[in-house]
Amino acid sequence: MNLFSGIEFANKGFFWLLIIIPLMIGWYIWRNNKLQGSLRMSALKGFSSGKKKRSYTILRHYGIVLRVLALIVLIIALARPQSAFSWQNSTTEGIDIVIATDISGSMLAEDLKPNRLEAGKNIAIDFIKDRPEDRIGLVIFSGESFTQCPLTIDHDVLINLFKDVNNGMIEDGTAIGMGLATAVNRLKESEAKSKVVILLTDGSNTTGSIPPMTAAEIAKQMKVRVYTVGVGTKGYAPYPVKTPFGVEYQQVPVTIDEDVLTKIANTTGGKYFRATNNEKLKQIYQQIDQLEKAKIAVTQYHKKTERFLPFALIALVLLLAEFLLRNTIFKGALT
Repeated sequence: MNLFSGIEFANKGFFWLLIIIPLMIGWYIWRNNKLQGSLRMSALKGFSSGKKKRSYTILRHYGIVLRVLALIVLIIALARPQSAFSWQNSTTEGIDIVIATDISGSMLAEDLKPNRLEAGKNIAIDFIKDRPEDRIGLVIFSGESFTQCPLTIDHDVLINLFKDVNNGMIEDGTAIGMGLATAVNRLKESEAKSKVVILLTDGSNTTGSIPPMTAAEIAKQMKVRVYTVGVGTKGYAPYPVKTPFGVEYQQVPVTIDEDVLTKIANTTGGKYFRATNNEKLKQIYQQIDQLEKAKIAVTQYHKKTERFLPFALIALVLLLAEFLLRNTIFKGALT
């Protein structure tokens, strides 16, 4: 059995006393050399019994060995070894989240870097990585909407599908109502106590068979909380346009329907955010992360048992053995 298995030390500072060990050994060697002498004799006949005492001469060093071992074990005892055993009962209330992201042509504007779409993807992926316990899904919308990834706990698959999202996958346009309705529909069968949609867009609803507020009412009835994010600077944004001479940039107006996005959020108990740059968008996801933390009830149990006594007894036995040996069997070798 390993004496140190599962052992922790309450007073680790006492291990500094181990510095005494080399000093103690050094002093012993120096003192032993001082006590040694030499004597020249013309014959060794009268010292024939020296071979019998040689073993005693070697064994007399066992005294320092036992004292060193006793000191080491005593220091370990002073450090208060403890066996630590702990366990916990925890229950996690999962949160189901669907990210609904706009992939319309205007999302290629470069007021966020490298553009709105890529910035939104990268920051959302970081958000997903920080929530390993939640089921997360992905809906994309433009002129229409569809589910890129259903709710899943396999975030590696989700992230790979997110990376594959590009403008042009579906007909262009901005169907905010359709995107929200599709996201809410993905949560229809969810049994999670907290259901969330993060809807990200850079424009206003221009197409689709479902108005944004109708989708918001459906979300409210299904107890789905919607956080809306308007992406884009204020005023004008640089937009890349392909020409026969290469890519040129035009300044296009930013037209985010903040009133509708705010109403959607308020209707469902969520919140509206405006992201004018990458850092702001990152902060928004961090705020949502804090607002939607999973509820974890944890009961922790800790049990510690003092284990210094065996070490103290070992030190006592070593010192007692050194005392008995020095005054009995090896007495002749030490005098």
